[in-house]
Parts: sequence; C-alpha cells; structure tokens
Amino acid sequence: MIFWRHKMKKIISIILLVSGLGGVLFAETAEEIVSKARTKSSVNSVATRSKMEIQKSGQTLNILVIDQFSSKDKDGMQRTLISFREPANAKGTRFLMLKKANGSADQRIFLPNLGKVRRIASENEGSESFMGTDFSYNDVSFMDRDVSLDTHTVLREEELGGKQCYVIEAVPKDKKYAYSKMLMWIEKESNTLLKGEFYDAKDKLEKLMELSDYKDVNGIMTPFTTKLSSVKVNTSTIVHIEKIQYGINIPDKLFTSKYLETGK
Repeated sequence: MIFWRHKMKKIISIILLVSGLGGVLFAETAEEIVSKARTKSSVNSVATRSKMEIQKSGQTLNILVIDQFSSKDKDGMQRTLISFREPANAKGTRFLMLKKANGSADQRIFLPNLGKVRRIASENEGSESFMGTDFSYNDVSFMDRDVSLDTHTVLREEELGGKQCYVIEAVPKDKKYAYSKMLMWIEKESNTLLKGEFYDAKDKLEKLMELSDYKDVNGIMTPFTTKLSSVKVNTSTIVHIEKIQYGINIPDKLFTSKYLETGK
C-alpha cells in the first residue's frame, strides 16, 4: 500500500508538471524537504571539536583540529566562531562569522603570525580557500543556508547506497553566488543529507560533498563524517566530529571582535 501511494503520488506529479501546474507543487515540496534536512540550523546553539584531514590524490597532506561554536542571537543572526588548536603553525587562528537571515555576512579571521584581523571580502567568500582546505568561506556555513535564498525543485527520486532519496536542485536567487546550482541527495526516511554536488558558472561539477556516519545526538541526526572533494584538482577535506553538544550556553563574548583578537 505504501509503495502504491508513492507510485500514485509520482504519477500525479508528472501529470501536473506536464499540465504546467507541477512547478509550484514541486517547489513547495522541495523547500519543505530541505528545511527538514537542515533541522540542525534551528538549534539555538552547538559546540563541536573536529579533525579536518586535507588530502591530495588520497594522500594526507595536513591535519587540523578545530573547535567550533555556533549560536543565534535574539534577532536571529547566526554567529559562528572557529578556533584552531592544531597544528602548531595554525594554533591561535580564529575565524568569526556573523550571518544575517538574508545571507549577508560579516566574516573576519585573526592570523596570529601577522598579529592582525583580516576581513573576508564578500566577493571572495565563494572562491577563497578556508585555511588551505577544500571548503570556501561560503561552504563552511552551507548547512545553515536559509532556504529562502534558493529556488528548490525535486528532480527525481533514486537510490543511493541502498537508501531511497529525493534529488533536489537548489538554484541561488543571487546570480553572484559562488555556485550556479547545487544538487542534494536527501534520504526520504530520515530527512538526512547524504550527498551534495556544487556546480560552477558553466554548469560543470566543481565540488562533491558526502556525509556519513550519522548518529542521533539529542534527537538530531548528525553526520560525524563529511568529505568535500574538489573534483578539478583531485583534493579533498574530510571532517571528523570528535565531540558535539547541542543547546549549550555559549557566552556572547565569543562572538566579539575582542575575543577574535585575544581569545579572551
């Protein structure tokens, strides 16, 4: 019966699409699916310690250990501080992002070897590497990206690794955004993101994101391993979460210019 309902839903969707009515149906459904997959962004606060392994052609080049703190203020602004613990030449580096719901962000990084703060220009957010990783400054906050910033469409349903998924296309409304489109594979049963593809201005695949090792943490399905690969240059960055806490009290001072510069 469940199979039959899914089959009928698909048939009806195709009929509506052909008749010119399906666009609205798919757009609404797709946005709801993506919103559910981004449940984590609705949590007021989260703290993690992660290991970032940078690879070239499968060989490890560097390993970074970071602490990340994220919290929403009373106005809904997403605040994120990333502090580097290892290796020694990166220790003391801190990155601060203050992101409004409309997608605009103030991003700054403190570089201890220079002893000063550098602001990340908005035009560089999508192209500049985050501390030598495959992540750009935009990629760092991808899972917290507001759904209203993109137009979503369900392209199809297919199996990925034995799991039934929606394949959803997200096209940024801002044509200056780093990617022309993103494709997401979201598992139907758990509403978890399993894979993402990021395309450049020429619609060529630029990056591939794979999320795995999901665990239930306080009722939130959390990927403990995320791999981001730059397909054109054959490099990848694998993020392993070592510990994570949701809903904790994070002092406001962590998201200030003073803390960014001093760590105090």
